[in-house]
Amino acid sequence: MGFSRQLNKFLVKRGFSAQTLRNYLRYMPAFKKDYRSFMEKIGRTAGSKDWPLITLRPILEDKHDESGVLNGAYFHQDLLVARKVFLNKPDRHIDIGSRTDGFVAHVAVFRPIEIIDIRPQHSKVENISFLQGDLMNPVSPQLVSCCDSLSSLHAIEHFGLGRYGDPIDPAGHTKALDNIHSMLKPGGTFYFAVPMGPQEIEFNAQRIFSLRYLLQLLKDRYSINDFSFVDDKGDLHTKVALNEENINSNCGCTYGCAIFDLRKL
Repeated sequence: MGFSRQLNKFLVKRGFSAQTLRNYLRYMPAFKKDYRSFMEKIGRTAGSKDWPLITLRPILEDKHDESGVLNGAYFHQDLLVARKVFLNKPDRHIDIGSRTDGFVAHVAVFRPIEIIDIRPQHSKVENISFLQGDLMNPVSPQLVSCCDSLSSLHAIEHFGLGRYGDPIDPAGHTKALDNIHSMLKPGGTFYFAVPMGPQEIEFNAQRIFSLRYLLQLLKDRYSINDFSFVDDKGDLHTKVALNEENINSNCGCTYGCAIFDLRKL
């Protein structure tokens, strides 16, 4: 794929599209009307002197959206796995690279959680302890078979691509999974989520994994307690059968999210 097509694909995935331009053209007249009305009314109030500076920063689509976002890969994976941790009540739960303002925050509400990330973290928050580390390197002896519960949600796809200051390593994702396996006690639970679709590397953003490839990575290491996924529309599907149709089609996803609840053999 040529550079121009790749760049266009990148922009479309991040919302820079013809539809965005159409929305701005569609909603700008209403914005101008609201602005004129506001300026007229504030000019007639005594409080106008309290606000000497009014700059323009148009946010045009919010009034036409629903009341908040209750879908998408991060929303569903964070909530689903946090609920599982709550119900399973592990002795020690460690997280590798998941979203701190989502999953980690959810879990910290009801129990301690330890997080490991290659980037530094200086904030101190109750119930959250931090260890800086590169999971592409062998773990220290203290971390071998150290926990009965571990999570890595939308993180492994980045390992070895350099996006977060990590060393460039095409095998970074498999090295991280090797280390995660060594950290879990036998019978321990691993909650694992990554992008799912036709397999490719979007350098340096992420890998997208095919479902068949993921199953090969996990084979002989884990049994699957259950499998869920978030589809391209952002909707969650739980307790999904891993049959040939779903495996071959990546559950119909181009850019979905595979969510595994696994038990270490």
